[in-house]
Amino acid sequence: MSKVDIPNVDLGQAVHATSTPKVAKKRKGKPEFDDPPPVALTDGGEGLKGDTSPFTSRDVRVVIYAYIGFLLRVLLVFGAIFSVVQYLQQRTEGRVNRTLELVEMWDREEYQQAQKALKHRLAAANEQNQSVLGANPSDSERRIYRSRLGKLLLTPEGGTMPVAEFQDHFDKIVYFLNRLGSCVANNICDRDVANDYFLDYARSFWSYFSGYAGDVRTSGSPNFAKPLEEYVASEAGSMSVVNPVKD
Repeated sequence: MSKVDIPNVDLGQAVHATSTPKVAKKRKGKPEFDDPPPVALTDGGEGLKGDTSPFTSRDVRVVIYAYIGFLLRVLLVFGAIFSVVQYLQQRTEGRVNRTLELVEMWDREEYQQAQKALKHRLAAANEQNQSVLGANPSDSERRIYRSRLGKLLLTPEGGTMPVAEFQDHFDKIVYFLNRLGSCVANNICDRDVANDYFLDYARSFWSYFSGYAGDVRTSGSPNFAKPLEEYVASEAGSMSVVNPVKD
């Protein structure tokens, strides 16, 4: 019998060749994408150039649009500035109007009567007590004199008008000056207009009745005439009549 040559076969390779190819399982989660193919540069390999100014563009339409946009921005800025200025002017006008309303209030009959009552009572008391002051009094002596005279006016000996009736007139004036001081302090009223109409009167009133105000505060009303005092103090300047006089 003749010999038959049997070729050497790798069983592992044979099994692998005849086996069914495995299918790759899809991964869970976000899908994976292949990177995009590279894009060839058309500018000689220099890459993207920086943005050029539209004002220097060769396209006339681009230049026109650029200047129109710039003009609109300038108009918006000026419009905003104008609105702010107009708003501030309206606020100032509002403060002036509220101050003039106080002027009209001060001219009402009830306040005119209160001013007359205080003026007459103060003039009579000054005439009766002028000799106490002396010929050449110092500023300190004047302050003490006015403080004592103001206290006297709120007593039965202060004048011919019954003290209860005068107290009513006095309270009206204090109420008005407190309202004025609070309005100015809170920037609701115009300070310059208020000073033109009321500052001299408020200073004179406080110079006579600061001592009385101090007594009232000590007796249980700590905020009596506080807005009036703060208003006079804020405009005192070189004046020394600020705090209640203690004699």
